[in-house]
Amino acid sequence: YKLGQYVHGDGITYRLDPRIKIISVMVLSALVFLANVLSAAFISAFIVFAVFLSRLMINRVLRAFKPLVIFMCLLFVLHVFFTDGEALYAFSFFPMEITYEGLYRGAFVTWQIACLILAGAVLTMTTPPSDLINGIESLLRPLRPVGVPSHDVAMMISTALRFMPTLLEEYDRIRTAQTARGADIKKSSFSEKLKLARALSIPLVFSVFRRADELVDAMEARAYQRGHRTSLKELRITSSDIAALALILLLAGSVLFSTEIFG
Repeated sequence: YKLGQYVHGDGITYRLDPRIKIISVMVLSALVFLANVLSAAFISAFIVFAVFLSRLMINRVLRAFKPLVIFMCLLFVLHVFFTDGEALYAFSFFPMEITYEGLYRGAFVTWQIACLILAGAVLTMTTPPSDLINGIESLLRPLRPVGVPSHDVAMMISTALRFMPTLLEEYDRIRTAQTARGADIKKSSFSEKLKLARALSIPLVFSVFRRADELVDAMEARAYQRGHRTSLKELRITSSDIAALALILLLAGSVLFSTEIFG
């Protein structure tokens, strides 16, 4: 599994209306940035509960973090060393120190990024691309009178999500090809790694543009046109969707209450 890729399954989350799942992810993303320590525990438990209801394999879910592990570690290190506060450890050979506030802030920001990634992964893993387009288009439809092309925006968002696993596949293919030609990233020095990264990024960019051209040709060959269109599957709100929406609203209320009381 790669981030943005749909995985076939039969969990409860698969059967929910895509609009409810999109709204839930949006609400959850906002709550993550409003959370304190207590509400962070509520949000973490809710996300784990959603993964359990989806019946997703844990190793597949954890693979969603692989492309962003370096970024998350870098973010944690920057907060540890550049956040002012009470010193925990000072280096004698380096004009920086580790602070308690830096450790707390780094861990909390890393948790926020992990929650956003996990929520997005559950959404894309349990929602087929066609349903995702229909859900986004339905949510944006009230904005059509003011000139917002709801279907075009939904199509662009869905295409961008679909290109994420494609981009990772191209990256793995190019890296494997360079390794087969003798490039050893693990044993290279820092300057050599920068050269290898430049040598990898150029063909990756060209490959992405080539894939985009192929997508355009495929859409034109199928006579794709802009504008409103009907859907084979009509979206309907069921009792399960209402229960899921009530649950996310209950979580939002709990987070806002704990934030107001405990700060």
